[in-house]
Amino acid sequence: MQIHLKALGCRLNEAEIENWAADFQSQGHNLTEQPDNADLIVINTCAVTNEAVKKSRQLIRRSHRNNPKAKLVVSGCYASLNPELEKDIPAIDMLVANHDKDKLVERVNQELALEAMPGIATEPEEAALFKRGRNRAFIKIQDGCRYRCTFCIVTVARGAERSIKLRDITTQINKLHDQGIKEVVLTGVHVGGYGSDIGSDLYSLINTILLDTDIPRLRLASIEPWDLPDNFYDLFENPRLMPHIHLPLQSGSDAILKRMARRCKTNDFKQLVMKARSEVDDFNVTTDIIVGFPGESEYEWQKSLDFIEEIGFSHIHIFPYSPRSGTRAADMDEQVSAAIKKARCQQLHLLANKIRTEFLQKQINKEFPVLFEGTYTAGKDIASGYTTNFLRVQLPLTDELSVENDIKKVRISALTQDNDGLLAELTNTI
Repeated sequence: MQIHLKALGCRLNEAEIENWAADFQSQGHNLTEQPDNADLIVINTCAVTNEAVKKSRQLIRRSHRNNPKAKLVVSGCYASLNPELEKDIPAIDMLVANHDKDKLVERVNQELALEAMPGIATEPEEAALFKRGRNRAFIKIQDGCRYRCTFCIVTVARGAERSIKLRDITTQINKLHDQGIKEVVLTGVHVGGYGSDIGSDLYSLINTILLDTDIPRLRLASIEPWDLPDNFYDLFENPRLMPHIHLPLQSGSDAILKRMARRCKTNDFKQLVMKARSEVDDFNVTTDIIVGFPGESEYEWQKSLDFIEEIGFSHIHIFPYSPRSGTRAADMDEQVSAAIKKARCQQLHLLANKIRTEFLQKQINKEFPVLFEGTYTAGKDIASGYTTNFLRVQLPLTDELSVENDIKKVRISALTQDNDGLLAELTNTI
């Protein structure tokens, strides 16, 4: 059968569909990037904001409308928060809640009676993910979260913390490396909570991965700032651990952080970033900011802007606050108007672009190893990839040079025309 997999939202959803892809192929099914040609469509939905819910519903309906003959399986946070979704959208053939995700392929094969030809099953050395043209793999290390930030519906949808066994993680990484993957990203709902249920922790996991695998590049996805132990940055002495962390700040105002039930104040956050930048060369910090949280005054908003500028993030994910039923914040007084949220988002976008440009300019003349992921043509061939500290680089190619899925050392020469990336030239091969 031809199977199309689609994820909305977080990197954890991406990691899960990569696992499903490998499992479907191992049972003799083929993957397709074209949903209109698929016999089965699997959608991993998101519900982190009202906009994510809207996109999830639209994708489900559009997938059925464009290919009504395909079986339709829906999973993810939107599906988990709406157990009656099949009644609302009758086109859905199967709903798989988050707690049952690990059995999705098994359930689909059994309940939808998929037909497969064993003769076309994935060969032992062939990775579904790599066949789809990927150079980087997302590795799910845990699910669920013990905390209850007042704005977050994901902890409700994902449930209690559950960690993947360390040996299973290293085995998966080694298999992917054997199949050609050069970089893996550790992801989960609460990455810093890894091991809380199995007598381990994130430091031990990273240290073991660096010892028991030869993967060239290891990254962390989003991690809460309060989860970093004092010795955490010692791990970056190993150059295979990439010097970039996405630390969600959410607000630069301590009063708003308190209303959010965040466990890190602005001064604590600042100390973490200063420590990272002082101990690890070229360390890059990116973040999330929620704009217009209930009760956010103009004074608190200005304090937030000042703090964001002081820290100097290279990239900011900006989210206008969206009330989610089932969270405490949805019932808070002083909800901020849509007009104010829009104006503040525009203000933050301008600041974020300014900070990013300043950060990128500081990279000029520095040298970095870059994992090149692909090539495109813009008058001439351009290779595109990421530095160790997760900055996108463009490399003009000459003499039919191919660098795809290679790690090459480059010197940063300038900013791209849109000031959103870096131009580079080769120095020598690593």
